[in-house]
Formats: sequence, structure tokens, C-alpha cells
Amino acid sequence: MKIDLRSDTVTKPTPEMLHAMMTAHVGDDVYKEDPTVNALEQNIADMFGMDSALFFPSGSMANQAAIKLHTQLGEQLIADKYAHVYNYEGGGVSFNSGVSCKLIDGHRGMITASQVAASINPPDFYHSPLTSLVCIENTTNKGGGACYDFEELKKIRAVCTHHNLGYHLDGARLWNALVAKNESPRQYGEIFDSISVCLSKGLGAPVGSVLVGNAKVMENAIRVRKVLGGGMRQIGFMAAAGLYALEHHIDRLDTDHKRAKEIGEVLTTLPFVKQVEPIDTNIVIFTIDGNEEDFITEMELKNIYFFGMGQGKLRFVTHLDYTQQMHEYFLELLSSVQLNKAVQSS
Repeated sequence: MKIDLRSDTVTKPTPEMLHAMMTAHVGDDVYKEDPTVNALEQNIADMFGMDSALFFPSGSMANQAAIKLHTQLGEQLIADKYAHVYNYEGGGVSFNSGVSCKLIDGHRGMITASQVAASINPPDFYHSPLTSLVCIENTTNKGGGACYDFEELKKIRAVCTHHNLGYHLDGARLWNALVAKNESPRQYGEIFDSISVCLSKGLGAPVGSVLVGNAKVMENAIRVRKVLGGGMRQIGFMAAAGLYALEHHIDRLDTDHKRAKEIGEVLTTLPFVKQVEPIDTNIVIFTIDGNEEDFITEMELKNIYFFGMGQGKLRFVTHLDYTQQMHEYFLELLSSVQLNKAVQSS
């Protein structure tokens, strides 16, 4: 039995999702003539109560488009040091938008309103970059699937409004946060200027993210997508997967969260595990006392796959294709690893 816990992006479409894809009505989306894409975009705009939405092939492209729409060359955005837009999007902030990042040392990838306020460059001090955007990530990837307190997000909104800053949410795993915190998309649509949401993380679609926002921000979104090479043709086949996922795969995220917590409980009993970080959603981050590469190799021999994150951290991610049968087998297997001498030695 192969168990792949590298990411929630490794899922395959379910038979029902494949049927929805294969029976989708399609057209040329570059001409905005694909009815299924149009339906997906309208669905998500309505969910968040925002003016418009645009389908992108990836979350990185959606985030990069948002940054481009919010900023001008030479300006600066504020984000946590763990932010995906800084760490995992190939330097796109500088390459695509000519913008620098002021990184905040937050908590598990989350920053506070007071930290944001303290990081804003004085607008009349021309020696420093002009601060123009705040980027938030919820849930936090490198922070272990942590969820923001919504009241803190509202406080950051107030800071952005006071200083005339854009406010973008990298919501790649926002669906997980909504389920874990019992929140609604409209709450987020009311405070953010733009939000990117991913359909291929957690929800099990094979590809796609959507950028949703207010009219002012989204006015040139399709032009920026074109410049970034994101114009697609009969993409309704993929949009149909997203529509199916929105209807059928959000509520079940709670199952992923429960299984992640159960994995964490077993990890805390293992003598070579030094620390298990708090588990809010579907990401488990932990450190071991020993050689992490040895542990990864040892588990691969048992057909278990996951990633090392560097600096001694390891990560499991639960997802749609990680079944209860796999889960029970994995918990039993994981419990036995404590006897592995190769892992305990450095």
C-alpha cells in the first residue's frame, strides 16, 4: 500500500469528478466564451460577495497577478517571513512586479496588526520603498496549517485602510480555515481587496485557482493574466472539476483535520520525535532527534512518502486520497518506527 503524504496536491479526480469534467460544456475562455469557466467564476464571486473572479492555472500565478494589480515598480509589500509569495513562488514578486518584501517575524506564519503598522515605511521618506500592499496567508503552509484569528485580520484591515494599503489574501488553503474555524467566505470578502483560492489543494481538483476581488483591483486582471501566460482555451473541463469540488469536497475537509490530529498524537509518543507543532488543519509539522534523511528513506522503504522542510522539520499532509484504511495502517506502522535505531542515531 503506497501512502503519499507529501501534499494535498497529489490527489486524483474521483470518478464523479471525472464524469463532471467529461460532460462539461466548453468554449474558448480567452474570448470569455467558456460557460463552465464563467459559471465557476460567478460561483466564487458570489460565495465571497465580491465583484468578480478570474480562473488561473495555478495559485502562484493568481498571487503574482494580485501583487501586480496592487503595486507599482519599486514599491514594497509586507508579509510574514514564511509567506508563500516570498518563499515558494520563484522570486516572482521581484521578477514580475519589481517589488520588494518587508518580512515580519510572526507566529507560525501569522502576523499582527501592530506588526504591520510598525513595518510601514513613511510615505514621504523617499529613501525607502513605498509600502503599498499587505499579503496574508491563511492557512499558513510553512506555519503548519495554522489559522488566523479573524478579529486580528479585521484589525489588519483597519491598518490597511488607514494607510491606504492594498490587502491581499493568499487563500490557497482558505477552505481548510473556513471549516476549522466555522467561518464563511463572505466574512473574508468583506475585508480583503483580493483573495486567491486554490481548487487543487484540499478540494481534489487536478488544476486551477481563482482570484476574486473588488472591481477596482480586478479591472485589469485578465490583461495581467495574459501577460503572465495564463490565458487558456477550452478550460471548462478543468473548471467543471472545480465546481464539483466546491459542491462536494469542502465539508469533508474536517476528516482530513481529524486524521492529521491523530497522526500528531502518535508522533508525540515516539521517543525520537522532539516536537510536534500545533495541528489546526491538515498539515503536521514535527522535528526529530536524528537524521531526517534517514527517517525519510526508512519510511520510503515502507512505501510512505513525505517531505523534509529543512532545518530539521518534517511534514505530513492529509488529503482526499488518504483513506481511513490507509490511516489506520499508517498509525500502526508509525507506532512501530520508534524501534528503528537508524533514525535515532545522528
